[in-house]
Amino acid sequence: MELLLESNNIEDYLDEIPPIIQFATPLIQKKIYEIEFQTPSLHERAKIAFETARDGIQHSFDRKGTIITIGAEETLQKKEGICFAKSHLLAALLRGMGIPTGFCYQRVLRKGTVESGYALHGLNAVYLKEKGWFRLDPRGNKPGIDSQFSMDVEKLAYPIRTELGEVDYPNVFTSPVPSVLKSMRESPDCNTLFYNRPETL
Repeated sequence: MELLLESNNIEDYLDEIPPIIQFATPLIQKKIYEIEFQTPSLHERAKIAFETARDGIQHSFDRKGTIITIGAEETLQKKEGICFAKSHLLAALLRGMGIPTGFCYQRVLRKGTVESGYALHGLNAVYLKEKGWFRLDPRGNKPGIDSQFSMDVEKLAYPIRTELGEVDYPNVFTSPVPSVLKSMRESPDCNTLFYNRPETL
């Protein structure tokens, strides 16, 4: 897929977006230091950050959690969040290490059937000089889902089935889309958020 950048200014994909995407906060700074201490390679740092968001944060829907985390700092602190929160965390870690990162979305079936309706799913696009832009999905793996760090062939959480009305949006946004943040802020718990997520961009 040819990605559609919201901005041609790479610096726009490095900005902090308080209070959601901040990398000067204590836990994010600590995690960035830990990652940078392991390797000087931006490629390897990006991979470690991806695995931190994918594996170190439990997916709230998978664990039937109730709390909603939104910003990167609280997601890392509570070690829990849905796909949007995980993408916020990954963006904060990568931007904090000088790696341009954007926000991407897909429209997927809520429970696997057309009758269950649709919801947006959040992931990231990352820029490395050696590759250009490529997408990563830190959702978190489980039986039937195997998302991996891959710069060549996308290995995302959900194969998009257009025949069922699912959509793979090519957009790479500089900020999380407002409708996603609104649904997260206005939902009292994760069970409500499951149904309150926007259906389309």
